[in-house]
Amino acid sequence: MKNLSRYLPWSIRIAVSALFLLSAIAKLYPNPYFALSTFEAKQLIPLGFDQFYASYFSRILIGVELSLGILLLLPFYLKKIVIPATILMLMVFIAHLSISILSSGNQGNCGCFGALLPMTPVQALIKNIVSVALLIVLFKKLEGDDRPKLMHLLNVVLASILLIFLIGPMKSIATQPQQITEMPNEVVAPKVVDTTAAQTIEVVKKDSVPVYLGPKKIKSGFSNIFPNIDSGKKILCFFAPSCDHCRATAKTLTEMKKANKDFPAIQIIFMDEAPEEIPDFFKFAGAEYPNYVMDIVTFWSKLGNNRDVPGVFYLWNGNSQKIYHGTEDQKFNAAAFKKLLAKEF
Repeated sequence: MKNLSRYLPWSIRIAVSALFLLSAIAKLYPNPYFALSTFEAKQLIPLGFDQFYASYFSRILIGVELSLGILLLLPFYLKKIVIPATILMLMVFIAHLSISILSSGNQGNCGCFGALLPMTPVQALIKNIVSVALLIVLFKKLEGDDRPKLMHLLNVVLASILLIFLIGPMKSIATQPQQITEMPNEVVAPKVVDTTAAQTIEVVKKDSVPVYLGPKKIKSGFSNIFPNIDSGKKILCFFAPSCDHCRATAKTLTEMKKANKDFPAIQIIFMDEAPEEIPDFFKFAGAEYPNYVMDIVTFWSKLGNNRDVPGVFYLWNGNSQKIYHGTEDQKFNAAAFKKLLAKEF
């Protein structure tokens, strides 16, 4: 028991420190600009943050997380400042997660570990409650602060925040998305709405045999980007240029299109995350398609904040027939999609 009591404080410090360091690093995966912008679009802006302030807040928050992870391993005001500050941050997270669960249920990725380790709100809530309990035990076990040097503590915090700003520099708020194909100016694309349940089937008779023309034509909301998208069968993709899963999906779609002369036209909305990689993206995919680059915040709002890339929308006369997204249960399934295309309606 004496040995356990002796090593317990350091075990707690290392464990909680590892969680905070992992949380900070994971929010920069797979690349800082993409990860930070996604965090802002999916976590901060829905809370009411202005896009401009969200860019600063995200970097400061992650910098503070990083600094707390480091300070838990150092002897500077550990009991007087570091542990209480860490508990306070966790309590804020607990309150936010509790409200989110009550209002929206246990859905989606809470963003605690970014895209590196997706975690549901309930899982994150449990993690944070356990962390607070461990820190309370640590607070009671410590006798006092070893070296109360405030400047050392402040230096760690400021250096951590500065590091995040250096790793993930902000783009100008006025930066416009690049247009890769000829598109109209000032494109504002509304969100795609799943209209499957409300569709009206158009049928004509040819030699007394009913011929299905598909659902009645409606406006998908993307004709100002792709003028012909509401006519016939179309595939609208939401891809990030540097996303390996997006590249693999694009390659699969290209192979399917080469094998089927009646395969729907493919059109792509790219996230403005690494547009310089788009030529390489098409080289990997094996073909080029009409495309448009959209700023990250707008991209997520149009794809759906509860969805992830790669996103593949199957549209027929502007009506949503099937929406694939992410890399888990709802991911693009080539075999299932092939069967879906074969159906008359």
